[in-house]
Amino acid sequence: MKGNRDGAQQAGHLQMRGLNIVFRSNLRPLGVIFAASLVWILAVAVAAQESASNKGANQEPITPLENPPALDPSKVALGESLFKDPILSGKNNLACSSCHDLNTGGAIHVQRTVGHDGQMHRFNTPTIFNAANNYRLGWLGRFTTLEAQNEAGLLDPNLMASNWDDLISKLNASKNYNAQFEKVYGHEARRVDVLDALATFQRSLVTPNSRFDRYLRGNAAALSPEELRGYELFKSYGCTSCHQGTNVGGNLFEKFGIFDAPPSPAGTTDESDLGRWTVTHAEQDKGVFRVPSLRNVAVTAPYFHDGRTASLPEAVAIMARVQLGHAASNDDISAFVAFLKTLTGEYKGRPLDASAPSAAQ
Repeated sequence: MKGNRDGAQQAGHLQMRGLNIVFRSNLRPLGVIFAASLVWILAVAVAAQESASNKGANQEPITPLENPPALDPSKVALGESLFKDPILSGKNNLACSSCHDLNTGGAIHVQRTVGHDGQMHRFNTPTIFNAANNYRLGWLGRFTTLEAQNEAGLLDPNLMASNWDDLISKLNASKNYNAQFEKVYGHEARRVDVLDALATFQRSLVTPNSRFDRYLRGNAAALSPEELRGYELFKSYGCTSCHQGTNVGGNLFEKFGIFDAPPSPAGTTDESDLGRWTVTHAEQDKGVFRVPSLRNVAVTAPYFHDGRTASLPEAVAIMARVQLGHAASNDDISAFVAFLKTLTGEYKGRPLDASAPSAAQ
């Protein structure tokens, strides 16, 4: 006790990431506070040093796209057959691939597709590639699973216009599908099996190995100086506040038109411009949409929820003005576009091709 009253000192030892730090403090309150402060300052310094030395792909707002997970090949094959077969539609005239064409960018190059009853869809078709990596699905983000979204599409009267009784009857009446479902699931087709097969196939639709992915993994030569400048602009303009992560978007909601009203085609609007309001009827959700993924954006024109432009430079200029408050120069727009083109990945070992004819052409 006397030693403490006289201000005797006590040795302390701190070990942080390979650094051995020895400090000595008085056991008086002021000394304890000083010692704790010293430890905190040293910890911050070490963390800053580590951050500076570990700059690389893991510090970027965008992360490389990985190969698809291990999937049951028999389910993938069955799901692919279903995905491409008009048997899923009420009139046997539309397949999932009618709007999500895998020969192009997982969508089709039309402003909006025409549905089962001849009416134009409210929204431009989003790509099916890498959709499994999105937390929210569809322009309104109504779904969090592929199974739920697939079911909604199958039953929608202006999409596939099916009903489960008729669909299951058709599948079980087919010798081919009856045999496949027996082999894969051990019984004839059921609703849950159809949804499982479709979703399993869709989880295989991943497009890794873009040039930008190769850059993120350490290949500095994968991008040109102009493409790198575009990426730096992408970050400095603030695009990564919404377009980040593995899918360069796909997981957030945002209002379309923050700094300025977005231009409407021919000055018209329709229900699609109301965004998530049509789901929630909350005033703050008017004009709010799920942020789309920018993976393969160069091969998935036209752009925006209503397909209002097929020009990627125009889409960039609109986004810079209405979302970020920037009047982007032509040089900046060219650099942006150069960077966005590096996000085009590969499917089955081949780069996606914007010039390939789509099913709707």
